Amino acid sequence: MKIVVTHMSPDWDAITSVWLIKKYLSGWQEADVQFVPAGQRWHNAKLQQENIDQNNPIEKIGDDEVIHVDTGLGPLDHHQIRESNVCAASRTWDYVLAQFKEAKDHMTSEHKEAISRIVKIVVEIDHFGEVFWHDAASDIYEFSLLGVLEGFKYIKLGKDKEAYLFGVECLNAMVSEFENRIWAEREIKDKGIKFETRFGKGIGFETLNDTVLKLSQKMGYILVVRKDPRKGYVRIKTLPDHDGKKGIDLTSAYEQLRKMDPDATWFLHVSKKMLLNGTPKNPKMIPTKLTLREIIKVLERI
Repeated sequence: MKIVVTHMSPDWDAITSVWLIKKYLSGWQEADVQFVPAGQRWHNAKLQQENIDQNNPIEKIGDDEVIHVDTGLGPLDHHQIRESNVCAASRTWDYVLAQFKEAKDHMTSEHKEAISRIVKIVVEIDHFGEVFWHDAASDIYEFSLLGVLEGFKYIKLGKDKEAYLFGVECLNAMVSEFENRIWAEREIKDKGIKFETRFGKGIGFETLNDTVLKLSQKMGYILVVRKDPRKGYVRIKTLPDHDGKKGIDLTSAYEQLRKMDPDATWFLHVSKKMLLNGTPKNPKMIPTKLTLREIIKVLERI
């Protein structure tokens, strides 16, 4: 039997390490997951020097093949290393990538980059790097996966397997989200059509990627527009009101676009900060025939 061993009450380092082994290491997808007290090893088996010398985490313990992660002081633990840029997940990821290269397995560059970004964050939080984050004591971090996992373990006290499985679902979702972000970053850099308004800079896209809207706003664009090249839907957004500062009112754009294409369905959000034409949530909405360039010209004049 193949077994992956980590410590009880698994944190993100432990969960990510196990997830990397079971998801990406060939032949380990069906491996059992077991938990031991932190620092200990499966059945208290002695770590063999040859495993350390060969940087080989796969140990033969009885009739089983066993990999220890984030415990046991083996090649995929890090508690014997006095460095803040290393954790079990980073060592595990390096090992998995080496096996991929050796086996000539394929992984897209976006997928690889997504996992690398996740692992980088795991390294940081495993060394309590979040204490240096902006407004580190803010409630918002309790709403993040850092706080959610701790709350989950509290209400599921002692149920390590459930905590691990919860983390796996989160990690799978995170990979998807990071891949989408990486795609959005590329769209912003390579395909964004930049324009100027009296309020500040804007950017437009013809892309399937909807993440470009919020990401562009976070990067400093005041006004953003996306046209779906497949269905023709258009989404226009500007920044919300904040700290007493009023954002852009899209009413004039709404009125002008309705005149230019009265057959299309235009919806101005009550906040006046979102102007929508078509959405998968309402298949009865009629997409506009206007081009992205025509819409941008309207936005430049508001």
